[in-house]
Amino acid sequence: MRKLLDFLIRKRHWFLFLLLEIVSLVLVYRSNAYQRNILFSSGNVITGKIASVTGAVNTYLSLRDINKDLMERNGLLEMELLRVQDQMDGLLADTVAFRGFTPDSTEVFDFDFISAEVVSNSISSQFNYITINKGKADGIAPDMGVVSSKGVVGIVSVVSDHYAVILPVLNPKFRLSCKVLRSNNFGSLTWNGRDPRMADLEELPRHVVFQKGDTVVTSGYSAIFPSGIRVGTIAAHKKQRDDNFYTLEVLLATDFTSLQHVRIINNKRQKEQIEVEQEAKRND
Repeated sequence: MRKLLDFLIRKRHWFLFLLLEIVSLVLVYRSNAYQRNILFSSGNVITGKIASVTGAVNTYLSLRDINKDLMERNGLLEMELLRVQDQMDGLLADTVAFRGFTPDSTEVFDFDFISAEVVSNSISSQFNYITINKGKADGIAPDMGVVSSKGVVGIVSVVSDHYAVILPVLNPKFRLSCKVLRSNNFGSLTWNGRDPRMADLEELPRHVVFQKGDTVVTSGYSAIFPSGIRVGTIAAHKKQRDDNFYTLEVLLATDFTSLQHVRIINNKRQKEQIEVEQEAKRND
């Protein structure tokens, strides 16, 4: 306390100066309309700039939530598109069989999704894996399909309570049934182990008509992915050892080098389909 009093006494001239300045400014502000307007305008400019900076900071900080909301909305639209496509395929098939039949529009779509963020990702190893921040507590289970906003990512491999590891397209263990959208002929997609942008679509019949740039999508011949999810585009083709088949080089739609957000596809009837297929194999 004594030191504080000594400091105030030593600096009393400065405090007196500041006090007189404040009193002078107050008198000028109250007595002169011109100076009052200038001070008021200057105050508004400073306040406006502070508010602008504060608003920009708040907007930046909220981008994460906005991006997450957009991802979820985009996922809902994609699921709705797949649902409509599924209904149209069913309508077309039923129209061919019997023109008087109309499918039930209240039928429940088999697929929904769960959004997640990528917390670990590798693209330069021979066997690459991706880790996400969702697990059993969020409804994630092994063998669920994983997609990005652009295309197929992989399949859920291992799950803990709050994390899951994905087996991505960029892993030789990953295989996926795909088809060329132009012809609907299907083959098996696998990674060549070299370029993280490319994969090979093998066992495609030689009679298939295709062009460079044609879209490759999931065939739907599994309980993991619905039909019609984008995989990539045809970049080139080459013959296999068996001259009856082609191997297509596919430019992947998903950019694994910048992957941050994914969606896990939940097939509500996956377990039932797998059990039926396994039962059929046991009976052979």
